[in-house]
Amino acid sequence: MNSGSAWDSALSQLEEAARTMDLDPGVLEVLRNPRRALEVSIPVRMDDGSIVVYKGYRVHHNTSRGPSKGGIRYHPAVTLDEVKALAMWMTWKCAVVGIPFGGAKGGVVVDPRKLSQAELQRLTRRYAYEILPLIGPERDIPAPDLGTNEQIMAWIMDTYSTREGYSVPSVVTGKPLAIGGSAGRGLATARGVMYVTLATMKHLGMSVEDARVVVQGFGNVGAGTVELLHQQGCVIVGVSDVQGGVYSPSGLSPQGLRTHETAAGRVMGYEGGVLIPAAIEGQLTERNADRVKATVIVEAANGPTTPEADEIFKDRGILVVPDILANAGGVTVSYFEWVQDLQAYYWSEDEVNDRLRQIMERSYVDVLEVAEERKVTMRTAATILGVGRVAEAHVTRGLYP
Repeated sequence: MNSGSAWDSALSQLEEAARTMDLDPGVLEVLRNPRRALEVSIPVRMDDGSIVVYKGYRVHHNTSRGPSKGGIRYHPAVTLDEVKALAMWMTWKCAVVGIPFGGAKGGVVVDPRKLSQAELQRLTRRYAYEILPLIGPERDIPAPDLGTNEQIMAWIMDTYSTREGYSVPSVVTGKPLAIGGSAGRGLATARGVMYVTLATMKHLGMSVEDARVVVQGFGNVGAGTVELLHQQGCVIVGVSDVQGGVYSPSGLSPQGLRTHETAAGRVMGYEGGVLIPAAIEGQLTERNADRVKATVIVEAANGPTTPEADEIFKDRGILVVPDILANAGGVTVSYFEWVQDLQAYYWSEDEVNDRLRQIMERSYVDVLEVAEERKVTMRTAATILGVGRVAEAHVTRGLYP
């Protein structure tokens, strides 16, 4: 376990919640440990005929409340510890919003931008083949994450279906509409962030029109959050991506940002002009937390804030709305997609968005009530809520044998 890793952060958050709620030590020991972790080798024939072997993972953290659910990321910095942490956070996230899944996560150590489309397909299909013993519509349902998309989900679905001998759309979510995807899935995480951000502003008595928002990360979630909050009347004053950022106190145009990013490949250099980290984990640390000027942080990314930074924000009176609540829109609509696939009956985008709004607003209130009742941070409250629901399911089911 690497010092300061995502896994360290996940364990620290679990233990803080366990102390506060006086969790049974035996249950805590179960919840500290992933149920299973698979490491696989993925040999791929490259376009030039050479063979490259990539490393991949799939982790199931807990299945007490239902089949496991979690994304697959393609990134050169993927590690087993990172995947374990993300799987644990998925367990709490699903429980916080009350959907019947446990947490899982997968990853491949690769930079997908360096592969051709044909190489990417061969990598994906071989990875899917290697994790076939773990996945299935009633076992573990993957979804897109960092570096993956709906096309990659389509290849996984096809690989699984080919092995089964018939079409199984419910084996993955985040698929294209043509093969059983759900309307509204593409912007689901960003839309969930928007609903939670608006609920936070309402709770704090903040005017939407007077809100000044900075978004770190301009991928699918970050760009979607910028667009949706702008539509609600928020002023987006700053946006950054991996190559730099832009700032304008008078506000930035989401359309202009998208046009510039498409043409230049980055947001830096665009002129037009509540902190929402929407990139990767470990971005807000003890080294930079004292420089954050926001009064509210809404975590659109997974694990962007370290425990040390959390303490600094708590001391400074900065409200942090945690990832396991704020970015749960993606897994919620993935649940909707899974349900639709099992029924072979599909909902309109308005139905999906309205059901998502109801769940996100209800979940925000649930977490806020725990925070106020126990006088803890929103992160600890969300973790208490999620851990409590998982622990109840575990104790109710009992220990086998």
